[in-house]
Amino acid sequence: MDITVTGRKMTISEPLRDYVEEKIGNSVKVFNITPMRAEVVLRKERNPANPRPAIAEVTLHTKGHIIRTEEREEDMYAAIDVAAAKVERQLRKYKTRVVDRRLHGKKLADILTPLSEDETPAEHVAAVEDEDKVVRVKEVDLDALTEEEALIRIDLLGHDFYVYTDSITGLINVLYRRKDGSYGIIKPRIEGIDG
Repeated sequence: MDITVTGRKMTISEPLRDYVEEKIGNSVKVFNITPMRAEVVLRKERNPANPRPAIAEVTLHTKGHIIRTEEREEDMYAAIDVAAAKVERQLRKYKTRVVDRRLHGKKLADILTPLSEDETPAEHVAAVEDEDKVVRVKEVDLDALTEEEALIRIDLLGHDFYVYTDSITGLINVLYRRKDGSYGIIKPRIEGIDG
């Protein structure tokens, strides 16, 4: 497996690089998924008030899926340990989901809870400040996926929502995680079709 280790505004020592390769390599080797490559970015926040300044970001690319985690700890070695453990859990979930889907043929409709008419997708509405400003812009490629594939991706990335193009309708959908751990989907309303 190819593991790339980089430091953001910090130099990566050879012992630290070896530690990353060992920990991340051990976390993923038992799953025997090929091809797979890992990108590890290590950085330290300079804010002295932050009790956990060491940050380890791990991104795995495998068979059209991306598994990502970011962990913060007191020192870099601890952050790497926690990130490696989380990557292993996410890979286990990925393999279990793929195997379960193939063996049991569960449909996403059995897993998802539909939105009620009076429910909004936003869990929390932030108070509007005097000066609204966008602090980050992220452009993404929208893959054409089924609902099951989108559900796998949201779990692998660890995000609260996932935007994708529905492979059947060609429309943009948003899959999101609800407070109770279930999932909801926001779909555009198509005129003339009851749904």
